[in-house]
Amino acid sequence: MVRRHCQHILAQLPGHRMLALDVLRGLTITAMILVNNPGSWSYVYAPLRHAEWHGWTVTDLIFPFFIVIVGISIQLSLAKPTLTNSAFNKIEQLKQGLIRSAKLYVLGLFLVLFYYNFRDVNYSYIEQKLMTLRAFGVLQRIAVVYFFSLVIALYCGTRGRIFAAIGLTIIYLAAMYKLPYQSEYGTEFVGLFEFGNSFAAWLDHTILGASHVYYRSATPFAFDPEGLWSTLPAIVSCISGLLIAQWLQADRTLVAKVRGLALFGVVAVWIAEFWHYGLPINKSLWTPSFVLLSSGYCALALAACIWLCDIKRYRLWSAPFIVFGANAILFFMFAGVAARALGMISIGESSLHSWLYNTIYQPLFGDYNGSLAFALSFLALSYILMYSCYKRGYIFKV
Repeated sequence: MVRRHCQHILAQLPGHRMLALDVLRGLTITAMILVNNPGSWSYVYAPLRHAEWHGWTVTDLIFPFFIVIVGISIQLSLAKPTLTNSAFNKIEQLKQGLIRSAKLYVLGLFLVLFYYNFRDVNYSYIEQKLMTLRAFGVLQRIAVVYFFSLVIALYCGTRGRIFAAIGLTIIYLAAMYKLPYQSEYGTEFVGLFEFGNSFAAWLDHTILGASHVYYRSATPFAFDPEGLWSTLPAIVSCISGLLIAQWLQADRTLVAKVRGLALFGVVAVWIAEFWHYGLPINKSLWTPSFVLLSSGYCALALAACIWLCDIKRYRLWSAPFIVFGANAILFFMFAGVAARALGMISIGESSLHSWLYNTIYQPLFGDYNGSLAFALSFLALSYILMYSCYKRGYIFKV
């Protein structure tokens, strides 16, 4: 039955689709939802947590994978035969890209605002949500990165894209290392990469304000892990996706493509790990060493998917991830709304989320396994909805 189900999914795939990319997108969004929805944040296995500051875990690679995949998708979409390189056509594509970015940004704000604490009679939505609206987040970063990467993709060739990546990296590092900044007490800092104390943190604190970022209690500067300055190297991550897609589009055998991706991945990860001793690998600051590390591992993951799905033709295992990847934005939105709804619905003095974990999952499986089982159950229920959409051909596009 499971085999037939998977075969049916694979049979629906259009012939021109790059299966490995769809699978990698699905794996990435599945991992993102898994780590975002534990039964209890107090009981999460170490690989499913983000690094506390410098360094990395597998979880830290999920978001940059998605950014790299966005770059790959941009390049593949520009290669469609219906598109021309005329100036007018580029302007039209920029307009469409701007609209798409605006929609993504608004969807991100919707998830930020979609919450109300019904258990607190003193809760003020205006004061505690609207007045402290977080300006940035996952979808908001994707929106900004997508648009600027689209501009680079439309107006820069291979050399221009490489120069853009190098230029953005130099600008980011020059400010992080050389630009002095002051706290409200007049203390001057320069060249720091500490939690709440870096040029990036100071910029977020100064422009966005302490009440509109994720780490509001960070000192001396509140900041956002998807903040302003760290967006520059995030664009570089997306440019790496453009270059990876160009490699895949070149006239060479699949085996040669896999070898090239694997070589790039190994070299990038190797350089990043050595660079870590001078420039820390840090997701919240999105340091260039983190860009190299995550882009390298993404290339390795894509090479593995191509080798398994397109060379060895081992495809049945990939079917569920194709379903999730086909509707990645819808899946992300559904998961965000559902998770918030579980937190808003009350059963007695606790939320439905807490009640389910404490009443069912923790007694049956224990603390950590119960928390993981909750996340897996969330994925299973999500799959039912996502498969229903996939079967009907409904793809949510922005």
